[in-house]
Amino acid sequence: MKSALISGAGIAGPALAWWLHREGWRTTIVERAPALRSGGYVIDFWGLGFDLAERMGLSRSIDQVGYHSSELRVVGDRGQRKAGFGVGVFDELTNGRFVTVARSDLARLIFEAGPSGATLFDDEIAAISQDDEGVDVSFRKAPPRRFDLVVGADGLRSQVRRLVFGPDAQFEKPLGYAFAAFEVTGYRPRDPDVYVMYGKPGRMLGRFSLHGDRCMFLCIFTHEGALPVGLAEQKTLVASIFRDGAWETAAILKELEQTSELYLDQVSQIVTPAWSKGRVALVGDAAFCVSLLAGQGSALAMVAAYVLAGELASRGVGEGLAAYERLLRPYIELKQAGASRFAGALAPRTRLGLWFRNRVLDALAIPGLSTLAVGREITDRLVLPDYPQLRTAAHAPAA
Repeated sequence: MKSALISGAGIAGPALAWWLHREGWRTTIVERAPALRSGGYVIDFWGLGFDLAERMGLSRSIDQVGYHSSELRVVGDRGQRKAGFGVGVFDELTNGRFVTVARSDLARLIFEAGPSGATLFDDEIAAISQDDEGVDVSFRKAPPRRFDLVVGADGLRSQVRRLVFGPDAQFEKPLGYAFAAFEVTGYRPRDPDVYVMYGKPGRMLGRFSLHGDRCMFLCIFTHEGALPVGLAEQKTLVASIFRDGAWETAAILKELEQTSELYLDQVSQIVTPAWSKGRVALVGDAAFCVSLLAGQGSALAMVAAYVLAGELASRGVGEGLAAYERLLRPYIELKQAGASRFAGALAPRTRLGLWFRNRVLDALAIPGLSTLAVGREITDRLVLPDYPQLRTAAHAPAA
């Protein structure tokens, strides 16, 4: 039986394990965190990712844990509405196949639906060496093992990419922003199914109500250079950037003081000259992060996992890895170009930029203009290949 080690228990890794298992692979996932991650931020989920969720039997579960947002609303200093639109426009463009879901919930559903193979939590790859027949892997804690294939699905800061392809700086393309996300319980006010945004030049503070009386906050701000590592230092940075804001800023920063989990990172893209080297491959953000601002990272991770598994099933490791990249790279490059164009849409750097952004958002409420404005970004032009080997139920995990 062919064996694969997948680094990362986010979305791309468990999705790849799900599809590989259908073709008879034995998979092991190694995850640096001690358990599946919770919290983080919500994502809008549609298109090819939605199609694949249906094929995996997950669309109903995603719909149950997700949210059907009704409005994106931009507010001013006193909470007055300044711009926005009803997100029914996305339902129109996606034929109702659109849901907002916590990224951690999506990752959990994919993981739980997958094969019952080994998962090494609280561990990571320490060294990789390979030959024509396989890959030898040393771990930080677990004993060394040999695999037929190693896949880095470990995100923007991929350890696999670092060990096999080179330092992060070779591949990371910062877009001039950083973001912080955290969630709390019991925050008031609540605006169910409404994403509320408040902005100043170069800064955006967003609020979205979650199930279970929880609330998620997303902070986006212009930033160059390294970010602090320690939680206290991270909180200090975010507070210093937003403390002069009005609206609910003071109350949100009080919640920030109390949180024990804060997700902070650069808004960056990953651009690599190759997605594989020998028997080591990259998938999802580790290979081609389009950035948080693109809004499609999770769906693209699912697409890449499916295509990678399908090409491996059809062609074997060597030719399969090459075909996987050949098929997907033009599509991914278009998505990355679009993300670069709209990198400042959530947090324009000037007052004029804020005004213009608000007018664009208002225009999305006008029938017909929404299709012209965002239709190209929303509509997927890639046709998913059909892989007969992956349609076989012989090795499929229980739904």
